[in-house]
Amino acid sequence: MKQFSFKYIILLVSSLMITGAFAGDYAGLSGSFLRMGTSARSIAMGSAFTAEQDYGFVAYHNPAGVALLDKRQFSFTYQGLSLDRKFNAANVALRLPPTGGIGLAWIGTGVANIDGRSASGEKTGSLETGEDAFLFSFAQRIQSWLAVGINVKILYQQLPINSDKLAGKGTGVDLGIILYPDSPWKVALMIQDLNSSYQWNTGKIFDRGRVYKESFPTLYRLGSTFTYQDFYFTGDLGYITDHKNTLGVSVRAGVEYQFRDAYFLRAGFGNGRISGGGGMTYSLLHPDDSHLDYAFVIEIPAGFAHVVTYSIEF
Repeated sequence: MKQFSFKYIILLVSSLMITGAFAGDYAGLSGSFLRMGTSARSIAMGSAFTAEQDYGFVAYHNPAGVALLDKRQFSFTYQGLSLDRKFNAANVALRLPPTGGIGLAWIGTGVANIDGRSASGEKTGSLETGEDAFLFSFAQRIQSWLAVGINVKILYQQLPINSDKLAGKGTGVDLGIILYPDSPWKVALMIQDLNSSYQWNTGKIFDRGRVYKESFPTLYRLGSTFTYQDFYFTGDLGYITDHKNTLGVSVRAGVEYQFRDAYFLRAGFGNGRISGGGGMTYSLLHPDDSHLDYAFVIEIPAGFAHVVTYSIEF
């Protein structure tokens, strides 16, 4: 046990150094709100859920996981963020017998209380930005050892220019594969934001406006999970590119400890953030059908974030 723990600590420190070295290269690029994570459980474990079945937000991490559902699921997440930021998400997913599954999700974020100024510098009021994504998911278990899935995303961003509003619209696609889904050593591949982009038309705002396309970076992630004694580990490696240049790599990892059957402690790192949290499973309508989770996130230099997620199976 001591030997294992020492090796794990070395791996953890090395991964943090790698993540910190590359996180700044792509964190500020388009579509960053789709790379923050959606549930308290996943965020507490570093969002390293490429191969993990999250409560209610299965398709976000890997659309192939929708084909592995046993029951219908609904989830809602609220994130309390610093600097007047907001982040909410909701999801519903269900199985399509005998081997399929579908899902619908919404992710919304924005920044409020922005000082609006005129060309002369006079205050005009408070402004607010917003970004929304709607995910439509479908997955199929082709073989007992193979599940594949797809997310089709409708994207919308609104930028206030004082009395005018500038909106970008677009679409995107995620692709996912899970190998040996019934094994404790699952392996999964996820391609996030394949051809995702906003299209802008600034002609209504500026005299020399134009139509242009703002592309998201594409992430290729390989992940796995495993259990060691009373601990459950998740991890994934990511490669970020704009299809011309390498923008960075990501290393994410998390651990979950279960005690008294219904309670959990978690910790992880990923997306340039360190996190921890806990959760509980309880019975509402049916035995063990509800999950309440919390995550505490350290964001440097933004501050701290609190994440709460409620999920129910029915």
